[in-house]
Amino acid sequence: MFVDHYEVLQISPNADQETIHRVYRIQAQRFHPDNLEAGDAEAFRGVSEAYQILSDPQRRAAYDVEHRKARRRNSRDLLEQASSAQSIDAERRKRRDILFLLYRKRLEHPDQPSISLMELEEFLAIPREQLDFSLCFLKESSYLVRTDSARHTITMKGAEWVESAIEETAPQAPRISDGSRVA
Repeated sequence: MFVDHYEVLQISPNADQETIHRVYRIQAQRFHPDNLEAGDAEAFRGVSEAYQILSDPQRRAAYDVEHRKARRRNSRDLLEQASSAQSIDAERRKRRDILFLLYRKRLEHPDQPSISLMELEEFLAIPREQLDFSLCFLKESSYLVRTDSARHTITMKGAEWVESAIEETAPQAPRISDGSRVA
């Protein structure tokens, strides 16, 4: 398994030797097993291994080739995951669920129609990090607004979207030849 030594040391792949050495010393002191407050033998070994590779110019050059390959693989994997139909459908469902929830809140509590991010997390059982894109998308599409107190409220445009989505999924009453619906 590939280990990102730059990430372990928390430095940029463009860091110079002086920076690598300085950061290593800070991290080594922090994680050294003798440090009673933050000592962590496993983290110390990881920091030491990263330093051994990145402080040697020849080993670092060879590592950088592998590092670039690993980053390309990770980017390709992320792109494949993001572009899969399943993940796009899941995102659409998440946005729909947010709007339905906000619509219901406005309908049932018109005096307090907003929901906090924490409440959204709880109601939808979705972590905050996975809600960020959805909320940004809905806000930029003018389907919801975020208040000064960091609460979310559906807009009239959002409410109209919910109502049209409900109409699309509701069974339609049969029509009479003149176009009116049978009651």
